[in-house]
Amino acid sequence: MTSGTSGTSTMLLSTKDTNSEFFLQGVAVCLDVMQQAFPASQSLQRTAKFFYTPNFRQSEAGIPIGPNSSTPASSRHMLNLYTTPAPAFEVPGEKDTLYLHLLFALKDPSVGTLESNFASTVFYAFRTLQEHWEELVQDIDLGRVSGALALEPKVRAKLEGLMRPDPGRAAQLRAHFQQGFQGIAKRLWPRLNTVLAVDSGSNQIYGEMLRANYCQGVPFYSPFYAATEGLIGVNLWPEEPSRRYLLCPRSMFCEFLPESSLEEEQPRTLLMGEVKEGHCYELVITNASGLFRYRIGDIVKVVGFHNQCPIVEFQYRRGQMLSVRGEKISEKLFLEALKKAVAQWPGAHLVDYCCAESGILGDSIGVSDPHYQVFVELKGVRNLTEEQRYKLDHCLQQDSAVYKSFRIKGSIGPMRVQLVADGAFKELSKQIMAFSNTSPNTFKMHRVLRRKEYADFLFGKTIS
Repeated sequence: MTSGTSGTSTMLLSTKDTNSEFFLQGVAVCLDVMQQAFPASQSLQRTAKFFYTPNFRQSEAGIPIGPNSSTPASSRHMLNLYTTPAPAFEVPGEKDTLYLHLLFALKDPSVGTLESNFASTVFYAFRTLQEHWEELVQDIDLGRVSGALALEPKVRAKLEGLMRPDPGRAAQLRAHFQQGFQGIAKRLWPRLNTVLAVDSGSNQIYGEMLRANYCQGVPFYSPFYAATEGLIGVNLWPEEPSRRYLLCPRSMFCEFLPESSLEEEQPRTLLMGEVKEGHCYELVITNASGLFRYRIGDIVKVVGFHNQCPIVEFQYRRGQMLSVRGEKISEKLFLEALKKAVAQWPGAHLVDYCCAESGILGDSIGVSDPHYQVFVELKGVRNLTEEQRYKLDHCLQQDSAVYKSFRIKGSIGPMRVQLVADGAFKELSKQIMAFSNTSPNTFKMHRVLRRKEYADFLFGKTIS
């Protein structure tokens, strides 16, 4: 199942060929690249990997249907590499499993890598740690597993059997937490050498927040450009600040639609040898699982070539563009404007955001010109003035001549900015996952909401 970030979730066939190609051209290559760039990652330290057991259903023919990503079951031969013990993956709830991930990671002072599919998962793990560190430290001190977790008796017994009272480690942890959470990762795990997670595209802001706060001083490696359809590219330049991916021609056959031709009824595709550096294209893929000339909706920019193969940077998803008058504001363009605005709001730090076009909101917003409804979660402020809210509209006008022209003509009304309560986006993600049957392992926050009930949920969480 696709994650449904930019459209309806879709069922796609997964075969042994696509999975083996992902490992050979993706995982094996990136492990080698990581070890060359970060030699400390070759040690025998364990990895704290944040991933979860997804819910699978079956087709009428008995074929399992679920996310196409690494799961505890598919990684069962590697679980001894991780800090989380195997019984923890028998726990169905994400909340309780995350607590166990944190508990057993904190017990081990020699953790070498923090890993997840996406930087958002790592970021929200640290947010949970910040909320529950006292309870976690007490469990380590007393050698127990919190009674608040909804665990089957057999699972609890297995986990309790792995716990021993460790007042020395508990005292260390308590001292680190009492110093604050700036740079906490390196204090908790002095030998931590890498955060391994995708932090490009919609996960860019989470990577930036982790580097600025919890994971200061820890190198990040964003290894793959991938989708449910399979492996698209690998990052051979882990130390570069921009996330660039070398396309994998044996994993998928790629064609390219020039950005200028995307609205044509039958646009002509280009092959790898025909694309030009500095130009943007939509990817059209053919894979070994039966997808032929399939438009995945991703727009990439060719930033160079490795031998003759294109190197690309992800730009945006077509299904996540704002357009109330045909202006087409991409996720990347909007995020840059939002970051500029937040920088002008004293004391504010961006935690999360999303937008909705006024057309989906119906009568709840009254009569008005078409506009963007923006929801932001911030740290450091509890209120926004009208002048501060207008800064965002002004910044987007500075960055987009098309948006500015519509604003001047009055065809698009001013943005409406809602400040939502702490934790609102984490709750929203649970709602979206429940509705779309998306796994936490593959979930990406929707930057443009297409369902009124999601926007209504955030209206209910508005504090300013």
